[in-house]
Amino acid sequence: MMAEPLPPHGARERLYLFDTTLRDGAQTQGVDFSVEDKRQIALALDSLGLDYIEGGWPGANPTDTAFFSEPPPLKHARFTAFGMTKRSGRSAANDPALAQVLDARTDAVCLVGKSWDFQVDVALEIPREENIDNIARSIEAVAAKKREPLFDAEHFFDGYKSNPDYALACIRAAYEAGARWIVLCDTNGGTMPDEVYEIVSAVKAKLPDAPLGIHAHDDTGQAVAVSLAAVDAGARQIQGTLNGLGERCGNANLCTLIPNLMLKDQFASRFETGITTANLARLTSISRLLDEILNRAPDRHAPYVGPSAFAHKGGLHSSAVAKNPRTYEHVPPETVGNARKIPVSDQAGRSNVLARLAEAGIDLDAKDARVSRLLEEIKQREFLGYAYDGAEASFELLARRALGEVPDYFTVESFRVSVDRRRNNGGFVTVSEGVVQIDVAGEILHNVATGNGPVNALDAALRKDLGKYSAFLADLRLVDYKVRILTSGTEAVTRVMVESADGKGNRWSTVGVSANIVDASFEALTDSITYKLYRDGARA
Repeated sequence: MMAEPLPPHGARERLYLFDTTLRDGAQTQGVDFSVEDKRQIALALDSLGLDYIEGGWPGANPTDTAFFSEPPPLKHARFTAFGMTKRSGRSAANDPALAQVLDARTDAVCLVGKSWDFQVDVALEIPREENIDNIARSIEAVAAKKREPLFDAEHFFDGYKSNPDYALACIRAAYEAGARWIVLCDTNGGTMPDEVYEIVSAVKAKLPDAPLGIHAHDDTGQAVAVSLAAVDAGARQIQGTLNGLGERCGNANLCTLIPNLMLKDQFASRFETGITTANLARLTSISRLLDEILNRAPDRHAPYVGPSAFAHKGGLHSSAVAKNPRTYEHVPPETVGNARKIPVSDQAGRSNVLARLAEAGIDLDAKDARVSRLLEEIKQREFLGYAYDGAEASFELLARRALGEVPDYFTVESFRVSVDRRRNNGGFVTVSEGVVQIDVAGEILHNVATGNGPVNALDAALRKDLGKYSAFLADLRLVDYKVRILTSGTEAVTRVMVESADGKGNRWSTVGVSANIVDASFEALTDSITYKLYRDGARA
């Protein structure tokens, strides 16, 4: 059904948030959403309170077709299909590609069309007036189907700079044909924020009644700034993706845009969104959910939602944060569902250690001699190559072991790994085999497992049978593995960082250091298992 008219403006104007993660995000190199992935992401976006969720392009591929055949049960957002304006030489009713978009069970349809005369001449190779007619007839077809019509003006800013009269004629045709939103697209991501402000202001002056939107790509690293500039100039719909996914350098990052709009007075005093304060506090978890679905580590330094967005490493900074958090934090981390972190490193001061201990639930007096001893041990170990500012679980284990709180769940008596390359059906296959001998409460277990590499084989062997603790490890999995060579030469020191996760959505990092990469990996793996056993309350 066609959506209800836009509500009248109150004391603050309403901004509308349009997510394109399921389409633009799917164009990211290395990203391939399944139907279930799309459903899970759509429901998470809907729970956040977004106004529009673009599901993809019905008919463009089997995944999108299957996804639109059973739309997700959205409670807030308008489910939107994406497509192109009709092809030349046929009517909107006789264009099979457009028909699949119009027949999709959605609340809204967003059609993209050319607005740059150069592309009409060179890419479409049709008369410019014919392109304008295609836009108008396509939008009319959407309205006739009782769907809310939106028009994405592709390459609008390039088109406006080349031929403003023609670019305006394209979007005017869409608006007069019934488009509810005219979305101005910076398709190649090359327009500067000041240019966007000037052009959107000019468009608003020429079409004062047309609701404008902005769709920015991040090829100059300014998609968020471009989007905010467009809002200042009169755009009231902002399109973007979770975590800035998108082709090439990505799209405007909604995880940065949304808190900027809601927490920065320049915008919060003038505008409101459909996202509540309570839902804003879910932003970090939804950002991490997307990373979890994509099986990749979160961007540690992403604004607002990154694991290091509110991390304070230097001792001087940590002391200041302890006294006044706003000194080095522009917003309270809990407003976006994140948390303050005081990583421990060779730059650490006593306040870092105390803050990190408190975060782990360890309450020690600042004058306790164990704090000084722990700090010295951390600095010595980091001198050897350990990095606790990125391995919070290993730090917690180090501290709790110093306090005698971590049981000896198991003891590794020995381990070895072999790599065997064999002929197989005329070709070669490489098989890694790990063998681990473990003492669990006096019981010697001999585990053997294969894997797609030495570390994978050892990980599988270590967890294959851990006696009475096996049930605790059923949902444990390794999600990221990083190696850094710290010194050069044949006796190079290697640092391995392992990130693990469980079925409850918890993630933790551990570290191992050795001149032998397998030994360093095994240290990080055993720390990961020990941390999970301790956190889940396993009894020794």
